[in-house]
Amino acid sequence: MRRKNREIVDINEKLEIIAKCKVCRIGLSENNYPYIVPLNYGFSYNDEKLTLYFHGAKEGKKMDIIQKNNNACFEIDCDTRLIEGENPCGYSFEFKSIIGFGKIILSETKDEKINGLNYLMKQQTGEDKKYDFNENELNSVVVFKMVVEEFTGKQKVIG
Repeated sequence: MRRKNREIVDINEKLEIIAKCKVCRIGLSENNYPYIVPLNYGFSYNDEKLTLYFHGAKEGKKMDIIQKNNNACFEIDCDTRLIEGENPCGYSFEFKSIIGFGKIILSETKDEKINGLNYLMKQQTGEDKKYDFNENELNSVVVFKMVVEEFTGKQKVIG
């Protein structure tokens, strides 16, 4: 990281950002072109391993790319705010962000899907409870996770 003074090194601070935000952008690659898609997400952090959970349609460009190449990156940001300056070059921006890399894995079993959807619901609602999903609901979506191999945190906070 070029700006070491903005790096977030404490894992708890990074996890706080991940827990606070609601949208994750995943970057995929097809034929040397990037494809970025914003998604709601959930997450778990167990045994020093971050896993992000997503859901979506069973078919479409995102799924086509993932089936060919499951390498991915992600970006999450929040606490953004424009800082006005006296002239255009004096403007700045506050932010907190997390960026990382990993592999996407499709959930194969009913239990894996339910687990992933419960992490999503926890992230989006703030409620740590188990939800029930019927067969119709489970069959109508694909649930996938990104097993994160590495991630960094960065922030710019002005007074």
